[in-house]
Amino acid sequence: MESIERYSLKIGEHEVELETGRLARSASGAVTVRCGDNVLLISATGSEKPRPGIDFFPLLVDYEEKLSSIGKIPGSFLRKEGRPSDKAILISRLIDRPIRPLFPKGYRNDVQIVATTLSSDQQLQPDTFAIFGASVALGLSGLPFEGPIGAARVSEIDGQFVINPTYDQAQASDLDIVVAGTEDSVIMVEAGCKFVSEDKILSAVETAMEEIKKQVQAQKEFFAQCGVQKQEYVDPYDTSEIKTLAAEACKDKIHEAYHQFDRDTRKEILNSAKEDLQTKIDALDDEHAIKKMLEDSGLDLVGEEFKSLEKQIMRDMIINEGVRADGRKYDEIRPITCEVSFLPRVHGSAIFTRGNTQVLSSATLAGPGLAQELEGVDPQTEKRYMHNYAFPGFSVGEVRPIRGAGRREIGHGALAERAILPALPSKEEFVYAIRVNSDVLESNGSTSMASTCASCLALMDAGVPLRTVIAGVAMGLVKEGDKTAVLTDIQGIEDFLGDMDFKVTGDREGITALQMDMKIKGIDLSVLRQAINDAKEGRLFILDKMIATIAEPREELSEYAPRLETLKIDPDTIGGLIGPGGKTIKAIIEETGATIDIEDDGTVHVGCNEPEGMKKAKQRIKQLTLKLEPGMILPGKVVRTLPIGAFVEVAPGKDGLVHISKLAPRRVNSVDEVVNIGDKVVVKVIGIDDKGRVNLSIKDVTQDEKETALAGSL
Repeated sequence: MESIERYSLKIGEHEVELETGRLARSASGAVTVRCGDNVLLISATGSEKPRPGIDFFPLLVDYEEKLSSIGKIPGSFLRKEGRPSDKAILISRLIDRPIRPLFPKGYRNDVQIVATTLSSDQQLQPDTFAIFGASVALGLSGLPFEGPIGAARVSEIDGQFVINPTYDQAQASDLDIVVAGTEDSVIMVEAGCKFVSEDKILSAVETAMEEIKKQVQAQKEFFAQCGVQKQEYVDPYDTSEIKTLAAEACKDKIHEAYHQFDRDTRKEILNSAKEDLQTKIDALDDEHAIKKMLEDSGLDLVGEEFKSLEKQIMRDMIINEGVRADGRKYDEIRPITCEVSFLPRVHGSAIFTRGNTQVLSSATLAGPGLAQELEGVDPQTEKRYMHNYAFPGFSVGEVRPIRGAGRREIGHGALAERAILPALPSKEEFVYAIRVNSDVLESNGSTSMASTCASCLALMDAGVPLRTVIAGVAMGLVKEGDKTAVLTDIQGIEDFLGDMDFKVTGDREGITALQMDMKIKGIDLSVLRQAINDAKEGRLFILDKMIATIAEPREELSEYAPRLETLKIDPDTIGGLIGPGGKTIKAIIEETGATIDIEDDGTVHVGCNEPEGMKKAKQRIKQLTLKLEPGMILPGKVVRTLPIGAFVEVAPGKDGLVHISKLAPRRVNSVDEVVNIGDKVVVKVIGIDDKGRVNLSIKDVTQDEKETALAGSL
C-alpha cells in the first residue's frame, strides 16, 4: 500500500490540506483538497498510448456535484444525480481552460480530470479549489503537464480585496473574478461585475496573481515531498520534411490568399494550395519517409503542417505589415447593423449583425412562477433571468444534427447572461421572469458578444426597463517573440490561429462581464492592460451603434406580453386560496385564463392578457382571502332572511347578519319591507364577536360609500 502524503497551505484566509495516497489510488494522480467542511476529490488519469487517428489533444474534464455532500436526496423522479447542472458544466469549463494550453504540441494521449464534491458547507465556492486540485492531481500523475497552475477568486468587501470569498460575500460585492495562471503568466480570467472600472479589474488580477504564485510554489514542494517523476514527452513524428515540402509547394499561394480580403476568395485560393501540396505528396515514392510516416501514424500530418504554415503567414502579416486577414487595422471593428421588432408576435426581438456574424435574439416575459428552479450544491435555487444560446450547423455552412446545448453553448449563454444581469431591474421593480433566446444565424467570430448585444436590444424592444445599454466586444492577440499585436473584434480565423480570446462587456461606466482564455502559456499584465483598455474603445463604438437603433426601453410592453398585477393578502389566507389539492386556485385559472403566483409572504402576482380575465381573477382572489374587520364597506348579496334580520354574503363562505334595526334609517316592521333574498346591497362591518360572528349594517353606509363600493365591484 502506498504511503499517505499530506501538505498544508493557506489560500487567502483559508487553511487548505492536500492529501494523496488514500483515495482513488488507481488513477494516475489523485488528491483530496480539504478546506473546513469542504472536501473535493480530484483525479487525473492518462492513457498509456495516444488515441489513433486524431489531430487534437483529447482532454476530458468533468466536475461532479454530489447532493449527498449537502445532506440532500435529489428531487428527480429517479432520486439520483442525472445530467450535470449548468453550474457543474461551467466549473468543468473553468478547470479545462487554463489546463488545455499547458500540454505539449502533438500530445494525443487521452487525459481525464474528474473533480467531485464530497462535502460542502455551501459557504465557500468550490471552483477555484477544483482548478487548484486539478493542477495538483496532474502534477502527481507525472503526465507531461507544463504547470503547475494556481487559481484564485477575488471580490471586494469594504474597499479591500478578499481571496476566495464566500457565496454571500461575492453576491454582495460589485466584483467577482476568477483568475488562473502559472507563477508568472495569466492564462484565464472569468468575471462578473457590477459596472467595475478597468483599473479595478487589473488590480484584482494582480492580487490574484500574488496568491497564485504561492499556490504554485506549494505544489512544487508537495511534488518533491511525494517523489514525483515527470514524464518527458517527445513528439514521435518528425514533420520537418513535410514542413519544408509545404513551404516549397504552397507558401506563395497562402501568402496570396491572405492578401485577398474577401473570405470566399481566400478559401478558394487556400483550397487550391492544399491541392498543390497533396499533389506533391502523392508524387513521392511509396518508400519515401514521408509516405511511411503518414501510413504508420494514421494522422493528417500534412493538413497539420499546412495549417501551421497558414498560421505563420497570417501572423507575420499582422505583426510585420500591420494588416489583418480582412484588411482591417488592429483597432477597427467590422460593419455593424442593428434591427429591432423583427418578429411580430414575440415580446421583443432584435438582429445584431457584425461582419459575417449575425445573431437573432427573442425576449419572452412571464409571471414569476416560471422562473427556473435550480437543484445543486450551489445555494442559488432560482433564476429569474434566463439566457439560452444556440449555435446550429448552418451558421458555419455545416450539416449537423440539432441536439441539446453542448458545453460551449452553455458557456456562451452564461457569459451573455452574466453580462446583462447588472442592468436588469430588481424583482420589486419588474416582477416578470425573463427568458432570452439567442440564435446564431451566421458565425465568423465572437458570437457570444453578438448575442450579448442582440439580447440587450431585444430586452429594450420588449419594454424591460434596463438601467443601461450593454455591449460586448471580443479581443485577440498575436505574439511573436517580443512583438505583440492586440486585435479588436476578432473574426474566426484570428481566433483559431491567434493566441488569445478575450471578451469584455459593459456600458460607458464600467465592465459587467469578462472572459479571457489563452492558447499560449499565458501573458503578462502589461499585455492584459493594453487589451482591456483597447476593449473599452471597441465597446463604446458598438454602444453608439446600438443606441442609434433604440436608445432606451420602450415605454409599453408588447401587446402580446402578459400584464402582471400584484395583490397583497394575509399569509393566513393562502391555504384557502389554494384549496384542497390546489382545487380552488386551479378553478380560478381555468375560469379566467390568468396565471397566479403566490409567495410565502402573501404577495400574489396575477398575469393575464385579457382585461376581463384579470379583473375576474383579482375579484375571486380578494373574495377568497377577504379578512373582515370593523369599518369595512363591502358589496354583498342577501342569501337568507329571518324575522330578526337578513344574512348578507360579502364573499364566498363569508356572511354576516344585518339586524332588522340596521336595515334602514327608519323603523322597519318586517325585513321584506327592505330586502329580499337575492338583492344586492352594500353593507358596513360594525362588529365581530369572540365567536367570529359578523354584524353588518346597511343604514350606516353613506351614499358616497355605497357608490365607491359598487364601483370597486364592477
